[in-house]
Amino acid sequence: MNLPFMWATFLELIAAVPKTLELAAASICLGAVLALLLALCRVSGIAVLDWLARTYVFVFRGTPLLVQIFLIYYGMGQFPAVRHSVFWVVLRDPQWCAIIALMMNTAAYSSEIIRGGLLSVPQGQVEAARACGMSRPLAFRRIILPLAIRQALPAYSNEMISMVKATSLASIITIMEVTGVAARIISESYRAIEVFVVAGLIYLALNFILTQAVALIEYRLSGHLRPRQSSRPSRIGTPS
Repeated sequence: MNLPFMWATFLELIAAVPKTLELAAASICLGAVLALLLALCRVSGIAVLDWLARTYVFVFRGTPLLVQIFLIYYGMGQFPAVRHSVFWVVLRDPQWCAIIALMMNTAAYSSEIIRGGLLSVPQGQVEAARACGMSRPLAFRRIILPLAIRQALPAYSNEMISMVKATSLASIITIMEVTGVAARIISESYRAIEVFVVAGLIYLALNFILTQAVALIEYRLSGHLRPRQSSRPSRIGTPS
């Protein structure tokens, strides 16, 4: 391997990291909001909302993300009604099309994770909140949702890592994130191994940082599980 070439490649790819992080952050944040709405529909007990959420999850989990990106970027522009609507300002932009596809895809997976977290909240906690006079929205905000997030966070971190890696598919619609820049360098230099090794190391570093950040958040949210240190001074030289 040519180390000077790999260093030059690293400098070019590292400049594309902000675009990758922008795609991942936008899709994860927007997808989390949509996933919460879908999860609430699933546990609402209303048959119509439950059916709509189930259908959404089935469609977006059952089709490849690559196909979803193609349908949003190339497919929506084929309809004159879309091209002449206010939505065309967003749908003609490849970055927004990638964010929408990633958001809708991760929402389908994340909704099941959040639903599992909501169902894992002990019923006794909910009954205690209602007994204290809390309304349903207040109990959900202060009791149910925090407990559900704590339960769902380990599984949800896997979905966030998958989204960081899934941003590489945005390169197929001309977005120059890390994989897009890597493809351009390969087309110019024909050095696929060195370029993809550097790109893989960058993705590995990003996911390592994300994993550590989620682990820190989980540690902060699970203070009740950490061993308590005794405040009493230890006795030294206790007589027998």
